[in-house]
Amino acid sequence: MPIKVCVFDAYGTLFDVASAARELALQPGRERLKNCWVKLANDWRHKQLQYSWLRAIMNKHTDFWSVTQDGLDWALEANNLSDDSDLRKELLKLYFNLTAYPEVFQMLSDLRSNHILTGILSNGSPDMLNGAVQSAGISDLLNEVISVEDVGVFKPDISVYELVEKRFGCEIREVLFISSNCWDACAAASFGFQTGWVNRSNEPTDRLPSGNLVIMKDLSDIATLVVK
Repeated sequence: MPIKVCVFDAYGTLFDVASAARELALQPGRERLKNCWVKLANDWRHKQLQYSWLRAIMNKHTDFWSVTQDGLDWALEANNLSDDSDLRKELLKLYFNLTAYPEVFQMLSDLRSNHILTGILSNGSPDMLNGAVQSAGISDLLNEVISVEDVGVFKPDISVYELVEKRFGCEIREVLFISSNCWDACAAASFGFQTGWVNRSNEPTDRLPSGNLVIMKDLSDIATLVVK
């Protein structure tokens, strides 16, 4: 069935989650962060995702901004930076304005030029997503920005993926879902979407049901997958 809708995860897929720590580490006077920003960024992301999964299992939902702050607090303590309140404040501020990956704008433009509907499906809260989309200058290239807050549970709960059908009024097999998280792409494939995994870090494939998962190094060739 032809693809009519292309939906993307946000964090790590369209937006570079490491950019906040990387940018701040380049500022004068940030020697402590400069020595550990890569580990800090990885720890932050790992805990952010881990807390979202655990809260879904525990039925203790909170918005993704709270989870993001909790993950950062853990990462700061793990890297002996929890005494720097200004660093915490600046990292959170930058997270609202994450850098989009360089190919994102052109890729979305190409999809829109070929009459493919586009959107985001993310754990992010609406205000977080709005900040990132506006900062990246891609709001005019997206038909929908969908947050899990509409159902009150994080991915990979099936009710999250159902939001795409409801918002776009499309059939499951008309959707191509793209994520940088292999587990997310696998969950979307199990739901019935055609799926792609952006494997920017050359990681092993998760041992999960995945269907015909298309693996790519970045988003540059999405239009060629969709437009036949």
